[in-house]
Amino acid sequence: MIQTLIILSIDAMILYMMVPFILTRICGLGVLSKGKVAKGIAFTFDDGPDPCYTPELLDLLQEHEVKATFFVLGSKAEKNPELIQRMYLEGHQIGIHNYIHKSNWILSPWRSRREQADRTADIVESITGERPTYYRPPWGLLNLGDLLLMRKSYRIVLWSVMVGDWKPSVSSEQLKRSLLKRIKPGSIVVLHDSGDTLGADEGAPRHMITGLKEVLKSIHRKGFDCLRADELLDKGAEGKVRGARCVAAAWRLSNPSNDGWSLTVHEEKNIVYLASNHRFSQRQSATGNLKNRQEDFSS
Repeated sequence: MIQTLIILSIDAMILYMMVPFILTRICGLGVLSKGKVAKGIAFTFDDGPDPCYTPELLDLLQEHEVKATFFVLGSKAEKNPELIQRMYLEGHQIGIHNYIHKSNWILSPWRSRREQADRTADIVESITGERPTYYRPPWGLLNLGDLLLMRKSYRIVLWSVMVGDWKPSVSSEQLKRSLLKRIKPGSIVVLHDSGDTLGADEGAPRHMITGLKEVLKSIHRKGFDCLRADELLDKGAEGKVRGARCVAAAWRLSNPSNDGWSLTVHEEKNIVYLASNHRFSQRQSATGNLKNRQEDFSS
């Protein structure tokens, strides 16, 4: 009898954990792990926001005019709403990475959906006015119920490039070499802007940011477009980017440099982004509400 119960328990664990692992991580079914835009790539950052490293990372992305996706923990978003606000206002996508960094393998489908994903979505929406619809489970692990329940409300995004940036043994130089070697058109890169989760080194984000500085310089020289995950996964995004570039080019040609109205490189890139980002009007309309909340966040 005991032996039968043990066998049934093992079978249930295999069904609940390993079947979705094989379907999603090995076969790529039911999840998104590669983009559809030629020359487009997406940098994504998990486990934040972190009050020490996330502001520095945002400064770096702003310096290189890169839009990224942050898969945030709801518990940290509650503690650092000003960082969520900054991500949003600077044009980054905000996704969900559970309320706390706990594996869905040890949660029921209802708990992972309601207490983790939905709770975090509520928090982000209360800060930005926009509800996130992209989800990445901690460690990329889904349970069997997630494949049914989670996908009803969220698009599940994994990755195609992971370089172990959370490990203390990975230096900034190693990270740079690995990323430049593995990044290809359509790549979704996963990095981490916090080092306080299980198995991570607290100082690892420092090496990540240092290595990423050099990577972004090389990425631009290679002609890659750094997009948000939702833009990279949108079949129509490439056409939007091309159309926006035509707008910028037409502006530049109709306003030669000697009349004082030509676009700077920075201005042109902003026009390209704003014209290609289908959520810009929504973000613009929410800006007033966000600014009204800023005093509450800082008080």
